[in-house]
Amino acid sequence: MVSGKRIAHFFSKGLSVIFMRSEKMFLVLLMLGFINLFSLCPSIAGETGHYVNGVEGLRAASLPPKGFYYRTYFAHYGADRLMDANGNDLNLDLDLDIWASVHRFIWITDRKFLGGTYGYDIIIPFLDINFNLGKANLHDHQRGIADIIIEPMVLSWHQGNWDFAAAYGYYLSNGKFDLTRPASPGKGFNSHMLTLGATRNFTSGWHASILARYEIHGGKENTDVTPGDEFHFEWGIGKKVNSRWNAGLAGYCQWQVSDDKGSAVTWDPSIHDRVFAMGPEISAFYPDRKMQFDIRHLWEFDARDRPEGQMTSMTLTFIF
Repeated sequence: MVSGKRIAHFFSKGLSVIFMRSEKMFLVLLMLGFINLFSLCPSIAGETGHYVNGVEGLRAASLPPKGFYYRTYFAHYGADRLMDANGNDLNLDLDLDIWASVHRFIWITDRKFLGGTYGYDIIIPFLDINFNLGKANLHDHQRGIADIIIEPMVLSWHQGNWDFAAAYGYYLSNGKFDLTRPASPGKGFNSHMLTLGATRNFTSGWHASILARYEIHGGKENTDVTPGDEFHFEWGIGKKVNSRWNAGLAGYCQWQVSDDKGSAVTWDPSIHDRVFAMGPEISAFYPDRKMQFDIRHLWEFDARDRPEGQMTSMTLTFIF
């Protein structure tokens, strides 16, 4: 994702609520969180992180049982608005199109650690990025493999109607990156990512899920800039329609929570980026084919110091 500050360069015990056992408290906090976080967060900007929000939704924190799974994501992000630090459109004639084909290989073992089921995965993304900023006469188009993430530690717990998940991941800086090319598929820095989430399943068929992530970034290549940390979460509230179909509302929230650092930071580091999104999702499970299908479309809003657009993603999961 291209941040506002990157474009400016071309111009010149937390989460403990998840483990509460009261389903009423869980839902109240979940819904109040969506309302209050939108209104209470300060205006915030910066280099965007690695993780792409909007690819997980309903039941995002529910991990499968022992086995090998192949999951492929097809996603499109499009934006024609670049927002400043106050959430106003800069009117720079932005036309950003990102197409992604992402391949994830998941192994869930029968081993236990900290009482949870142990697993691991690797995610390999391929991107096609078309970036145009008409009023600045900036145009760039690149495609290629983006930064790979390896998650050597994935843990899951299933306790009654609750599912819990936790993970550690490391983003490699393997993707092609050029400081002068805004459509570079690589970010030019490494990242550590911590994941924690929960899903509550209700006897009525309803379910609510939240999956939070915290990114800690390393320094960028060929410049003295270390992007600030980022906190974000994906959420979903849905209902199982029948034995096959599931439908509901999904979304994500993202904030930069610490300043960019380094001698090459020429912008105001106290300005942090943020964005929210919401939209419908449907999914279908075909046990005879050992396959699950998910599709969602999310509209972004209240963005700061970054593009504001729409995210469409389709996911196919195959069980082996």
